[in-house]
Amino acid sequence: MVAPAVPELTEESLHEAIEARTESLITLRELGPPDLVHLVKQPLKQQGKQLGIYHHVTGVDASSSASLAAYINTLAYKEFGPSATTKTLEGTYCCYNAFSRVDMRVHAPFPGSVESYCIDERGEKRKATDELWLETYLCSVLRAYSYADDGTGETIRKIIGVRRFNPVTNTETEHRFLSAAEQLFFRGWQLGSDSVVQVPNVVSNHLTTGLIKYFHTTGRYASGINLFEKLRTQNVEVASLLAKVLFMGNEEVQGIRVLYEAIKELPMDYVMLDTQAEFLLKKAQTASTPEQKEERLRMALGCADRSTIAAPSEFGTWARLAQVYVAMEDWENALTTLNSCPMFTYQDKDAPVMPEPKEYLLPTLPETRLDEIDSEPDSRYSEQVDQSLLGLRAATYRGTFKQAYSILTEMTAKIGWDQLLKIRSNVFVMEDEYREKQEHSYPANRNASTDALRVPTPNGEASEVEDNEEGEKKAEKEADGEASAQNLTVNGKPEDIERPPSAIDPEEVKKAEENSPNEDHSRLNNKRLCERWLDSLFMVLYEDLRVYTIWRTQMAQYRAQSMQYKKSSEEWEILGSLAERLQHQDEAVEAYRACLSQRFSPKALAGILKVFEKTKVTRDAVGATIRLVTWQYRWYSEFSPELLHTVRILIEDEGAVKIRSIIQATNLPQNVLDLTHHYAALCATFRSSGTDG
Repeated sequence: MVAPAVPELTEESLHEAIEARTESLITLRELGPPDLVHLVKQPLKQQGKQLGIYHHVTGVDASSSASLAAYINTLAYKEFGPSATTKTLEGTYCCYNAFSRVDMRVHAPFPGSVESYCIDERGEKRKATDELWLETYLCSVLRAYSYADDGTGETIRKIIGVRRFNPVTNTETEHRFLSAAEQLFFRGWQLGSDSVVQVPNVVSNHLTTGLIKYFHTTGRYASGINLFEKLRTQNVEVASLLAKVLFMGNEEVQGIRVLYEAIKELPMDYVMLDTQAEFLLKKAQTASTPEQKEERLRMALGCADRSTIAAPSEFGTWARLAQVYVAMEDWENALTTLNSCPMFTYQDKDAPVMPEPKEYLLPTLPETRLDEIDSEPDSRYSEQVDQSLLGLRAATYRGTFKQAYSILTEMTAKIGWDQLLKIRSNVFVMEDEYREKQEHSYPANRNASTDALRVPTPNGEASEVEDNEEGEKKAEKEADGEASAQNLTVNGKPEDIERPPSAIDPEEVKKAEENSPNEDHSRLNNKRLCERWLDSLFMVLYEDLRVYTIWRTQMAQYRAQSMQYKKSSEEWEILGSLAERLQHQDEAVEAYRACLSQRFSPKALAGILKVFEKTKVTRDAVGATIRLVTWQYRWYSEFSPELLHTVRILIEDEGAVKIRSIIQATNLPQNVLDLTHHYAALCATFRSSGTDG
């Protein structure tokens, strides 16, 4: 298999990339940035001149200084031959160890002997030990999965010039990876956790996330079961991870037994309770009768409710409870629970902080040449995009806010916007009714603090709320300036998209209670105060629905007049993403197809691929996968866990022989097809289901 091309970023001054990395070590919080590879080159025609060239990489074997030096050698020896214009004088490989918070470095001069050492957060040089190399190797594998692209291209575009390799290519490297994970498992909490987890613990951290993602991607469930069985003997909490892998491997009865035994020992372990609730929720969705569905949801409710008691400060437990209520169609409790979710500021992955390069060299390998893909970068940045589409705030949501928004859109898709607003008014104190109550209030011998109208306990409300306030006020002014304040108007025709009234600010109620503690709130006793972040989410949802309704109304009008509805490809991509966010899959596919008819877009094609997978349209799914794999390879990524998972599931459903035949029968160049054949070969190496036929 040919390796991806090597991107080259040239420094303004020699070694400034390494110096910038050293300075940024103290700011790193979690797994650290991708590995940095720095070369000092000398032009053959200018012997006195030296150039600093660098790129980033993930997935390289970091188990020893020898393996990293070997990677530097492969880059240096590319320069030999009659066509060479430069020669490499030295190379440095930097790989972050998130356990000990040091940067492992290998320096290889040409000629000369290899030197390995590490740099701590203070920039001081320390000796590299075997224990440090073990930690570094495990971190490098986890980073390869964490920084891998999901097929949409969004991760690739975040950091320019990153080569991505598969860190585990056969059963031998899998054994090394799982052996390292076993040795360091109970230190995994030191690595931090996903942004939706408040406090990392033994079973909720970047190490366990990486392990679960590996087993999900490769289907190596037996290896996962063996690993977690061994670890469970040391700590019963690991039972939740063991159960998850058993459920993935369709060993549901055994998974339930594992959880049953573990819960008896730790009845208030929130991760185990949440795992049970998640499993029951999925089983309820596939129930054969309404009675069976109701029973499973009732059991899921018990587990989810108990998990919120066990971990009241965790977002995931409250979000799961809200999902159960949504499945039960208990909309008022769903909104109340969503309002109780603790929200955290989103912490993005550690990214390289580098000076602006003097120049970029982003070469293309002949093996990745495909006309429809190569034209993508040129046309993408010259398009005009409607400002109303660029200003949709929901597209920027990450972490807890993204998940909370998803629950809100699911409710809207099921019951409609108008009904959701009615339920919101029933559950929360609206600003208008509070003002009206203030105007007609009378004294009484009651204390508001004993009523249901209380300011909720602060729950880590995040800075996104403050960031949204200015945009929200601007949106309110724009909405107030429309022909009708309550209705959306499209070409003079009102649409039934009511603008959400504001809920009362909890801070205002708190101040009012302090100023008049004896005021009677009996009319509002059965209502709650809406958190500011949730109130903001309603306004953001209104913006999404407003733009979506304008689009669909205009489309219908153009079709009625047999006219073509024109948008740029970038606008179609945004509209597809908008429809997907609002859970309108058919409309999302329609927009994505319109985008692809104008130019190639990995995001649009990945969106359509999801539908192909769900509807089992095998031939189209294979065609989409081939193009996405080629685009990934074009931008130096030979490894995407999501695309490998897609190929594995296709092989599992249809058999390896049929999938290889469909790939080969596709009317594309052989060098392009070979890239996808490589993914199929990986599945065969791991003996995935379906690879024997």
